[in-house]
Amino acid sequence: MKSINLKEKYAEFNSLWHPHQIAEVDDMQVLLAKIQGEFVWHAHEDEDELFQVVKGTLHMQFRDRTVMVKEGEIIVVPKGVEHNPMTPNGEEVHILLFEKKTTAHTGKMHYDITKNQYPKI
Repeated sequence: MKSINLKEKYAEFNSLWHPHQIAEVDDMQVLLAKIQGEFVWHAHEDEDELFQVVKGTLHMQFRDRTVMVKEGEIIVVPKGVEHNPMTPNGEEVHILLFEKKTTAHTGKMHYDITKNQYPKI
């Protein structure tokens, strides 16, 4: 067991919209990602997804509204809810995700940006 320094882990990668696994907790995984711009609309039919904003401001779009998630805040997207993460004004945002190991990057939808595996750092 050892502590994990998030700043050091974020410094290990530059790719956008590509989560990196930093820990496992039972059947869950802890992921870090850098995001910028707009992602893609998708849902996870069988898994909830927790987003924590480590740096910046995340705008989580839902079909009926957009929720602003500021640095130090979290949002939980319930299973089956279609969502589209985005960042305002081209800002690079750092997020921590907590989700089941079985959660597919973009649910059942597949795009060029979809990742099938997350590297461990």
